[in-house]
Amino acid sequence: MTDAFFENVRLLAPRQTQHVSLGEGAFVLNHPEPLRPYARCVGEWLEQWARLTPQAPAFAEPLPAGSDPEDRGWRTVSYAELRRQVGQVAQSLLNLNLAAHKPVVVLSDNSLDHLVLLLAGMHIGRAVCTVSSAYCRLAGRDFSRIHGILEALDPALVYASDAKVYGPAVHGAPMQAVVVFGQGAETHPGALGFAQLQTGTETAAVMQAFAAITPDTHAKYLLTSGSTGHPKVVINTHRMLCANQQMLAQTLPFLETERPVLLDWLPWSHTFGGNHNTNMVLRNGGCMYIDDGRPMPGVVDKTLSHLRSVQPTVYFNVPRGYEMMLPALEQDLELARRFLGGLRMMFYAGAGMPPSTWQRLLAVAQQVRTEPLWMTTSWGSTETAPANTFVNWHISEPGVIGLPMPGVSLKFVPNGGKLEMRVKGEHIFPGYRNNEQATQAAFDEDGYYCIGDAGYLQNVDDPLQGVVFNGRVAEDFKLTSGTWVSVGTLRVRVVSALAPYVQDVVITGHDRSEIGALVFLTEAARGLGAEQVARHLRQGLRSLKADGGGSSQTPTRLLPLPDSPNAGEGEITDKGYVNQRMVLSRRAADVQALYATGASGEPTDTRVITL
Repeated sequence: MTDAFFENVRLLAPRQTQHVSLGEGAFVLNHPEPLRPYARCVGEWLEQWARLTPQAPAFAEPLPAGSDPEDRGWRTVSYAELRRQVGQVAQSLLNLNLAAHKPVVVLSDNSLDHLVLLLAGMHIGRAVCTVSSAYCRLAGRDFSRIHGILEALDPALVYASDAKVYGPAVHGAPMQAVVVFGQGAETHPGALGFAQLQTGTETAAVMQAFAAITPDTHAKYLLTSGSTGHPKVVINTHRMLCANQQMLAQTLPFLETERPVLLDWLPWSHTFGGNHNTNMVLRNGGCMYIDDGRPMPGVVDKTLSHLRSVQPTVYFNVPRGYEMMLPALEQDLELARRFLGGLRMMFYAGAGMPPSTWQRLLAVAQQVRTEPLWMTTSWGSTETAPANTFVNWHISEPGVIGLPMPGVSLKFVPNGGKLEMRVKGEHIFPGYRNNEQATQAAFDEDGYYCIGDAGYLQNVDDPLQGVVFNGRVAEDFKLTSGTWVSVGTLRVRVVSALAPYVQDVVITGHDRSEIGALVFLTEAARGLGAEQVARHLRQGLRSLKADGGGSSQTPTRLLPLPDSPNAGEGEITDKGYVNQRMVLSRRAADVQALYATGASGEPTDTRVITL
């Protein structure tokens, strides 16, 4: 990306920040520019574009694969058609006389029908909660967790795309709700077909309900990530969602003049895909192609296939997603040219990106672009709608998570040898649904949301260099020596040192004298000889030791695992990153084997690799 791009304030806002010391090592960063007015509710965006650009494409989903899976088209809806369908379904929801103050719950993956229901609910002031489909697909058909979630949500209506897939999970759930299926409703007694909701004739009642929405009306409920323990129900108001998109628009002005085109798989049950990306399209009149691919072996091929027919202008993914796309992009420069050639911005979030992945992406881009590829990131959470910071300048390597956007106040408080980050702004959630105790615990005495992450200034003498992410406070642990281990930052270093044989690692060592790691090998590495893999991993350990950093930065032992993380058992989140807590719990025997030694002091398990 040329310097002219970063210097053009009509395309990219200049980086700015104010540093205010609070004493005793604490301080606050603020953006000096005030937040400008924003929409009253999400539905105002849809109303605007249906009026101004009615025929412009809004969203699209892949058509079913025919005899040739490579030959797939797209089912596309314009803004006018999307608004028409939203009005129909909104009217049907009103006609059902659903119990007040109860949400609409969606159990399925991203789709156009899912989108229409989501927007219809919000258009009439009815909160919608999309629940990860993984809860309904768990191995062993144990539905106790999804039944517990549905009992806690107490929905007025539950939708799922296919009764054959989701019917068993819905059956017997402790709830009194209207059940709707996209397909197979006739096999589930009392259920409605989604097509029945699409037959409603919109009346004035829809716009009357729309006019009654206030910025503080509940728009969505989202469940917190399972990586932090039992999910809590996060209230997302229209104020949060609309304010956050205004923050992004003031940071990235090009979004308003170059309507974004996305190819996006990120699940709407999470704030990254459901709020950040989907609302960016709606707010700026862009177009989203709903990707049915995933960063999983075999399934990522769908994403790569879609890139042959869709050329995004901005692209969002998690590091694992980029890692799985890279082999194909490196081998097929024509595909890489189609994908990377028209990108204004490549964005990663959800987990730290290993420097090796960053460098490989840049290397491919250099072969197919006349300008350097702008790679960037942000930082946020479900409770913050989600973005708090953004890197709206050129960075040469991952690590920096940006500076506070307009309207965001970011406080740093010393905590356990780190600086804990806390956030305030109009994009912050009001609390957890039906959980006053957790709500009160989430905010400090000054009203800042305690997000649980740590960070520090890249350069204490120049705050404009940005904030560096320093892991989750609760995820870190101490060795028996009393030394703190920063799990998030160490994981990125280890994955980079062990590339390209390693897909991901889970750091171990809590209440032990040495750091270790459970290693998920790449599919290619699992096909190699054990000795070859062991030599490479041992060399990686040596390079980490040579880099220095002491016991807190140097694993001494690795255990390569024979399989990939099990998504069905919760070892991979919907966003595609490894759930450290779940892996350590499910693979406790492997952790024991990693540290078990005989009388000689050597590992008793021959799979263990040591320095």
